[in-house]
Amino acid sequence: MKTLKITIIGLLLLVTFGAAKANTVKDGGNEMVSVNYSINTYVSAISRGRVKDVTDLLSDNLKYSIQRGNKILVFNKSQYIESAKNDQNVQQDCLVTTSVAESTSDVMIVKVDMKYADVTRTNYVTLVNQDNGWKITNIYSVFK
Repeated sequence: MKTLKITIIGLLLLVTFGAAKANTVKDGGNEMVSVNYSINTYVSAISRGRVKDVTDLLSDNLKYSIQRGNKILVFNKSQYIESAKNDQNVQQDCLVTTSVAESTSDVMIVKVDMKYADVTRTNYVTLVNQDNGWKITNIYSVFK
């Protein structure tokens, strides 16, 4: 539990400083649609089951893909939200780390690793700076 708290704090610092340049939003800087808010809310949803605000940061045309062996499963926004609600308030027993893979003023790709005892789940999250702020448009999840 202590490790998870330290990881989350480290994550917040990493996202704050690593994505500072990309934190500008087109609607004047509303925190609810900043890149930091979007990433932090997403990480909180997948690692701690805090899914309350996750719907607002997902693009309407969200594509969520999961690679399982040789098969790739693809889901849309409503299917992702339904799945997230099933994990509501479920604390994952893993170490979460993030890193910014690519960043421009309009697009950011963030790698989110969730290290469990026997497996690592990596999510590649694409965010786009839309007229109403930073929204997640694509999540690609793979297990190693």
